[in-house]
Amino acid sequence: MDSSSQQAEALYEAVNQLIRVHQFRDRESICHHNVSVAQCYALETLVKHGPLRLQALADEMYLDKSTTSRMVDSLLRKQYVLKVLDPNDKRAVQLSLTPEGEALYATIRGELVAEEASLIEGLPPEVVEGALTLLNKLTIAARERLGN
Repeated sequence: MDSSSQQAEALYEAVNQLIRVHQFRDRESICHHNVSVAQCYALETLVKHGPLRLQALADEMYLDKSTTSRMVDSLLRKQYVLKVLDPNDKRAVQLSLTPEGEALYATIRGELVAEEASLIEGLPPEVVEGALTLLNKLTIAARERLGN
């Protein structure tokens, strides 16, 4: 195996392990906020993009429409999301955050950012910057491969 193949293998393992730890670390802590990890991602998507139709939310989250619909139904029942008329098409609705949904997301994000701050505490700034550059480039490349 050549050097670039070994690096690719090592990168795969490192990213895979980081994603697993990162994705599953919050199962218990986010649940005490009454939302799942996926529901939290939906709140985040609506914060970042504003009101979206269901299909647009599903596309942004890389989920199918039926899965997204079930997740949104739960957020509607919890009153974190509401349906509003689409200003471009009065026959359609968009999903928007309620003030409670915005506040919940702000709380969750604050906790997660504080956790990230503790993880990088003590690391040299150039190491953190290099990691951020690499992660951003990998994200861009992955989105391009998916056609986004």
